[in-house]
Amino acid sequence: MLGHIDHGKTALLDQIRKTHVAEKETGGITQHIGAYQIVEGDKKITFIDTPGHEAFSAMRSRGSKIADLAILVVDSSEGVKAQTKEAISHIKKSGIPIIVALNKIDKPEANPEKAKRELAQEDVVVESLDGKTPSIEISALTGQGIPELLELILLVAEMENLKVELIKKAEGVVIESYLDRLRGPTATLLITEGVLKQGDILGTFSTFGKIKKLENFQGCSIEKALPSDPAVVIGFEDVPKVGENFKVFPDLETAKNYLKIPAKKAPEVLSPTEVPLAEGIDQKVLNLILKTDVFGSIEAIEEVLNNLPQERVVLRILKSEAGEINEGDIKLIKGGRESMRARSSSPPSLPSVARSLIFGFRVKINPTAKILAEREKIKIMTFDVIYDLVEGVRKFMEKELRPEKVRTDLGKVKTSAIFLIEKNRQIVGGKVIEGEVKKGASIEIFREENLIGKGKLVNLQKNKKDVDRVPKGEECGLLYEGDTRIEEGDTLAIYQEERRKSEL
Repeated sequence: MLGHIDHGKTALLDQIRKTHVAEKETGGITQHIGAYQIVEGDKKITFIDTPGHEAFSAMRSRGSKIADLAILVVDSSEGVKAQTKEAISHIKKSGIPIIVALNKIDKPEANPEKAKRELAQEDVVVESLDGKTPSIEISALTGQGIPELLELILLVAEMENLKVELIKKAEGVVIESYLDRLRGPTATLLITEGVLKQGDILGTFSTFGKIKKLENFQGCSIEKALPSDPAVVIGFEDVPKVGENFKVFPDLETAKNYLKIPAKKAPEVLSPTEVPLAEGIDQKVLNLILKTDVFGSIEAIEEVLNNLPQERVVLRILKSEAGEINEGDIKLIKGGRESMRARSSSPPSLPSVARSLIFGFRVKINPTAKILAEREKIKIMTFDVIYDLVEGVRKFMEKELRPEKVRTDLGKVKTSAIFLIEKNRQIVGGKVIEGEVKKGASIEIFREENLIGKGKLVNLQKNKKDVDRVPKGEECGLLYEGDTRIEEGDTLAIYQEERRKSEL
């Protein structure tokens, strides 16, 4: 299932599976890739539900590569959007057949014909426009067209003559992985060849192990998994990488030899002091530790964080890993702070102690870590939706920036009379020759085009009455406050200056 966000991929799956996945998803957004299976007649269909948010480009790419065919979900009331085009690109690269599902046909503003024409511009020409791509109008809300969609899926599969060898050793792809606190390294596998059985010895390029427990997508124990079955496997030595291929081996030694890394490589953990700064530029730094529920989420979140502007504030991810927020995360930041303080008194070119934060995505905070963080005044924030996490990071980056002074030129006054002079105040009269004059604005004094001083416009009068503004062409009286004396013939530039929150 591919398509733009909110075009109804998860809602469509909901109708098909009748298990209400959309209600379980935080904010209605599918957060990471999942595989689900149904039985239609005597045939099994496995759906890979790929997230629609722009951050999940790589995950959608993997989803299309391991699938036999793609369902492109398009909102018939909105038509082709940015992520629709991206999904089309992934499908074309993978070379798999495509079915277009024109969703939300129940809406009054639905315009499937317009959506078809927009798809044709992306070189996806449906059969009703004399193309080769099958399409169907559906409603994930009412269920309209769903039975016909399932029939179409089976028909296209039959035409593609999809077959696999059952007698081969099992092979497939890791579509999700994470470290379970109680069960250890856990991976969701999709079998592409052969039969995967309880007790089989598996290997990927990064890890290996023996299957201790085999479950289907609903969490029920199973003895074997057939081609196209999604299976949850417990028994890997380490957490396998998302997107890796796996194979079955005769023994652990052979599986170990399949590894393409000489030994277990610890994830890179950087000190908060190891922050590269551009020479000659006053850059701020925001250090971040990122903890997520599963490894697929790390890839997605880092992708979108790397796209945040960093010309003025450098975002440095000190560590990113799956698992709960623990004491080690707090100690990493604490140690970095102490090191920065020790160094900041020597070379003046070193940055001040950078702000360091811990951001969690769908993870818990270890109770001991929470107490330690409160004591050390280390900020921890957790999120359930990607959008909110990224926006939170952006806000903290913007906090590192000083407010900007923004000047707005209002108008000019040509002075013609001096009515009162006392200490640092004057009352002067003149005519507005440009723009307008506003009470409370700032004044620049120009004499023969030279700036000679500045001051404040304390009060403004027109026809001897207090007013807030005087437009061009009108005479006015100004109560000026400043150190420089205004003389007849001076030009007063009237402007406002305000502090505005800086943006990245």
